[in-house]
Amino acid sequence: MYFTYEGIKIYYKKNGRGKKSLVFLHGWGAEHSCFLPYKDCFENNYNCLLIDFPPFGKSQEPKTVWGVEEYAKMLKAIVDILKLKEIIIIAHSFGCRVAIKFSSCYTKLVKALILIGAAGCKPRRGLNYHFKVLKYKLSKNKNSLAGSADYVALSPHMRKCFIKIVNTFQEPEMKALALPTLLIFGEKDRDTPLYMAKRMKKFIKNSKLVVIKNASHFCFIEKFDLVFDNICSFLKECE
Repeated sequence: MYFTYEGIKIYYKKNGRGKKSLVFLHGWGAEHSCFLPYKDCFENNYNCLLIDFPPFGKSQEPKTVWGVEEYAKMLKAIVDILKLKEIIIIAHSFGCRVAIKFSSCYTKLVKALILIGAAGCKPRRGLNYHFKVLKYKLSKNKNSLAGSADYVALSPHMRKCFIKIVNTFQEPEMKALALPTLLIFGEKDRDTPLYMAKRMKKFIKNSKLVVIKNASHFCFIEKFDLVFDNICSFLKECE
């Protein structure tokens, strides 16, 4: 199904039953389908909402330069339309940025957070990073495309959104959160390394961390059964 927000069509899928709602938020460059196996398992007991973040999946590109705040406002709009209550957000990577912003702005709507490979912490900047930046700038001067794969794959407009998002650091919002929070990180995650997980664990007061051994940034896909079991245990604790 689609709903229109700020002149663009945004795709969503809603299934399930129950008083409580699970809202699934995918990572940058992905789409709602990455969470379908989880939706299938939970829809008998929860209302399940999955969204394609603009411009991914079946959703259109935003007309203005969106940052984390704009994505959170879009999420609030559909939550209001569907009249969802007692929300538990299950998010991955970039989706965690939106979950953190949404929860800090609309605390009364959110019951708990499950953040997988969460982005939002300021990364460490070593010599390797600065070398890559220099290499990118030199490549730009030669009129060739360079930079991360996520960046290169985007339209010129969405590159502005991407830059705005990756330069948004959310430590103050994390410190203000007091919601029950489950952090799930892959042991071998290179996109959001374990030092970020430990930092989030320190910042978010009522949080606990689960590290999935021999798993990457996409641990929720690679180790479905293990991640699913941890989510189920956490949901029982939240009842």
